[in-house]
Amino acid sequence: MLQKAHLIAEPLIINQGNVENKRQEIKAYFNQTCDSYEALFETLKSDDAFYERPCSLRHPLIFYFGHTATFFTNKLVLAKLLPGRINPEIESMCAIGVDEMSWDDLNEAHYNWPSADAVRAYRDEVRQAVNQLIDEVEFSLPINWQSPMWPILMGIEHERIHLETSSVLIRQLPITSVQTHPLFPTCPNQGQAPENYLATVPAGEIQINHTDPAPFYGWDNEYGQHNATVKEFKSAAFLVSNQEYLAFVEDEGYNKPEYWNSEGDNWRKFSPVKHPTFWVKRDNAWYLRCMTEEIPMPWNWPVEVNQLEAHAFCKWKAQKTGKPIRLPSEDEYLRLRDHSQALNFTHQANWNLQKYASSTPIDENKTGDFYDVLGNVWQWSETPIYPFEGFKVHPLYDDFTMPTFDNKHNIFNGGSWISTGNEINGHSRYAFRRHFFQHAGFRYIESENKVQTEYLGYETDKSVSQYCEFHYGDEYFGMQNFAKNYANIAITAIQEDPDYKNAEHLSVLEAGCSVGRASFELAKCFNKVTGLDFSARFIQIANQLQQNDSIRYSIPIEGEIMDFKSKSLTELGLDKYASRCEFIQQDASNLKPHITGYDMVVASNLIERLYDPEKFLNSIQERLNSKGLLMVVSDYSWEEKYTKKDKWIGGYKDSQSGENVTSIQGLHDILDENFECISSLPRIPSVFRVTSRNFTLNDSEVTIWKKRT
Repeated sequence: MLQKAHLIAEPLIINQGNVENKRQEIKAYFNQTCDSYEALFETLKSDDAFYERPCSLRHPLIFYFGHTATFFTNKLVLAKLLPGRINPEIESMCAIGVDEMSWDDLNEAHYNWPSADAVRAYRDEVRQAVNQLIDEVEFSLPINWQSPMWPILMGIEHERIHLETSSVLIRQLPITSVQTHPLFPTCPNQGQAPENYLATVPAGEIQINHTDPAPFYGWDNEYGQHNATVKEFKSAAFLVSNQEYLAFVEDEGYNKPEYWNSEGDNWRKFSPVKHPTFWVKRDNAWYLRCMTEEIPMPWNWPVEVNQLEAHAFCKWKAQKTGKPIRLPSEDEYLRLRDHSQALNFTHQANWNLQKYASSTPIDENKTGDFYDVLGNVWQWSETPIYPFEGFKVHPLYDDFTMPTFDNKHNIFNGGSWISTGNEINGHSRYAFRRHFFQHAGFRYIESENKVQTEYLGYETDKSVSQYCEFHYGDEYFGMQNFAKNYANIAITAIQEDPDYKNAEHLSVLEAGCSVGRASFELAKCFNKVTGLDFSARFIQIANQLQQNDSIRYSIPIEGEIMDFKSKSLTELGLDKYASRCEFIQQDASNLKPHITGYDMVVASNLIERLYDPEKFLNSIQERLNSKGLLMVVSDYSWEEKYTKKDKWIGGYKDSQSGENVTSIQGLHDILDENFECISSLPRIPSVFRVTSRNFTLNDSEVTIWKKRT
């Protein structure tokens, strides 16, 4: 059994107690989380294993080892709780690229990974900084979304998620690259599986009204309201075991496309193995790859598969039995959990690392008529993750859930043996792409009831919707669309420049592309357009347009009265150019080194939103080809909520002379060494719609600079 005190902790209660006791609880919770995460990587046999790719769609483990510490730094800097970055090089390498999102860049030629010792030293620096912050930050109870302690809890729970996901990646490494560890023992109990059977779950109501502040830390998708009536159904008493799943394998289920939906069939054809990924066949005998060792197949453990395999098994089972067998919906799982009263027996579940670092037999944890309603392995559902009514993103982590609202990420429930913290607090909602592997299995149900598997909705986030309208919506007061306007100015500048007048295959980088309209406009002239923005929500809109041609969004008319709009690239005449674009989530002040080789860089309404605009401007020549062009568009609306005053490049009085320092003067002071200013347009107007009767008028200055060499 695990040395429990070293690795696990109950979910931290954040809405009661006194401040100083809570401060110490949070500090202990933080350090225990760091200890557990670092102990997990001690299962690697040598530092060489940090640089192996466990999966072609993921970075090597050195990225994940540094990522959770980088996350702390990034969020605490963003929350203005840390004065600055701790190691910009590691933080640039280890910030973005966890999931295979469409804007990911997994070309390993772009990465010169730091040494394992360098990342260990970095983690120590971050730990020291966070401990000091916990000791000093002023906060009150309850801790809510606005609390300065919230981003610290965010970092802790984020690392606890990666405790689990990293254990899956370690499990996918070659067995020669890992070693057993006393803190992570494999369960010794195995045997033949009991025969599965169906038991009735009576009809009932699901009522969720989860609001901030709450008793536990929560991710954005947990909050909101959801009510549903679940009809009676029958559920398998046990999770599907390795033994029960073997019948599907032996019946050539992986070779029969009739059991697979179109996505599953494509994956089936792609997959080189025709059995669960963690099964190993050697000398005509089956073995199971656990995290750090291979063991003779424990037939009474739950099978671990992706959602596509679970779906195919259910279709096969339905054909064999003549019954309507399928995966449960999220609501049906919640009804099963409530009916079995499983949340009253969390102490006996195989989760929170309170038993083993592996699955256990499927008949050891009973609640009511059912087993393993919680823990052992996650349980796949038929439900793609979707927002509850009243969903809001947290401004410090806008890309936790929003990129998964794409009908491609399915919810799984219940937790696994290594799920801890937020994952087991009773409110969590997690989803993965259907072909991904976690410590996940499934149980099936018998039901004629239909399951909703497509969620079509409007973008409702206020800020994102306003920018959708700003970029793609109506023109107001006779003023030309701002993004289209400055894109045309950029195109004219490059076409009239003597060094580029007859050039072919031009490339442009738009830094601060927002939701992408100008990038699509630039693609009329440029063969390669890279749009980047710090906000995943904005990048998601641009990618959605590129992939699906259209977006839907809601904007306020007045108060709660909304207008709903739909826009497409086709109606704007931009669809034929969309393939020239790529959109990347990036910090413009800390760009990765491979983002280079452009004929032009366009930065619109960007510098006044950067935490370090001078750093961006000083380094931008490295991204440009010889004699390349830089176009800066700005209304110079400097605000301390975006940029600390000592980082403004203009709009202030010189502390020594008392003279005014304008932003155009600041641009010259920074850029003149490497650029010549070749053009200036003192005013291009823009109208930003807030409501149907509330608009903001801006004037922006355009300056165009030519790289000297």
